[in-house]
Amino acid sequence: MTAAQNIIGPKIKAIRRDKGLTQSDLAARCQLLGWDIGENGITKIETQIRCVVDAELLCLAQALHVFPQELLPDPSVMKKTLKQHYAKRDGS
Repeated sequence: MTAAQNIIGPKIKAIRRDKGLTQSDLAARCQLLGWDIGENGITKIETQIRCVVDAELLCLAQALHVFPQELLPDPSVMKKTLKQHYAKRDGS
């Protein structure tokens, strides 16, 4: 299994489901905001296969009607994720 490509995928999936949206619905909302992404792209983001750049993060937040910081995991999860990421990168 490869390393996760983003830390926001699980949060996007949870928020999308809480709002009763399908991946197709979310993709359509993003398209209305000018981002050419389809259901497959949303799937890849939610399953942490695809990276997300800052402009895409802002688009996802707007499409989900949340603040961008709401897409980030809890601080304890972020700390653990960062520690693991830099340990792997530095060869520790």
